[in-house]
Amino acid sequence: MTRSAVVTGAGSGIGRVVTRALLVDGWSVALAGRRRDALAETASGFERALVVPTDVTDADQVDALFDAVRGEFGRLDLLFNNAGGFGPAGTPDKIDVQQWRATVEVNLTGSFLCARAAFALMRAEDPRGGRIINNGSISAHVPRPGSIAYTATKHAITGLTRSLSLDGRRFDIACGQIDIGNAATDMTSGIATGVRQADGSVRPEPTFDARHVADAIRFMADLPLGANTQFLTIAATAMPFIGRG
Repeated sequence: MTRSAVVTGAGSGIGRVVTRALLVDGWSVALAGRRRDALAETASGFERALVVPTDVTDADQVDALFDAVRGEFGRLDLLFNNAGGFGPAGTPDKIDVQQWRATVEVNLTGSFLCARAAFALMRAEDPRGGRIINNGSISAHVPRPGSIAYTATKHAITGLTRSLSLDGRRFDIACGQIDIGNAATDMTSGIATGVRQADGSVRPEPTFDARHVADAIRFMADLPLGANTQFLTIAATAMPFIGRG
């Protein structure tokens, strides 16, 4: 039986790389994101790709996404909760409140809404169950300077992961988290040229090929539901994470 997945933020970056890797492996994948053209570009050349433009902060749009998955694929085996953004940068006193709220809406509320809809689908399936993988970040462990909105939401994702993992046990729903540091994408292109360090200096940091993130997601997704990778950290070997600050 063909396995099915939803990937949010599938129009670019890590979402695009992971989506294509799953499609190559034979999964049926629903691609969610705000930009139809970007989603279509990710899906180009694949027959089992379902493009569903979705704003993950809109509960009705999220419900429609998972209704489309049920109608097209019949079941859901995997959600990669990946949509998110860096949000505003600066010291806390300089952060615009509306930008803070917008970051929380996308990174945290969007992830909750998708997990909520996926959970409902997975617990009702026959056979029941599935897997949710949340995209945390190195910032789920430690912050960069001036990143309070992003860091706070990514710490909150860890709480979301733990709660989903616990509440999912009796429904055969596994939940894990992947924390990524310096995968090379358009979103992180500035890291290779220079990024602010804890001491106030600006220095380039090493990156790694985002395809290795896809490899890690495939490993997590291929486990039987009786086993779970609760937390997986993948980072450029020499990035200043261990000992950051």
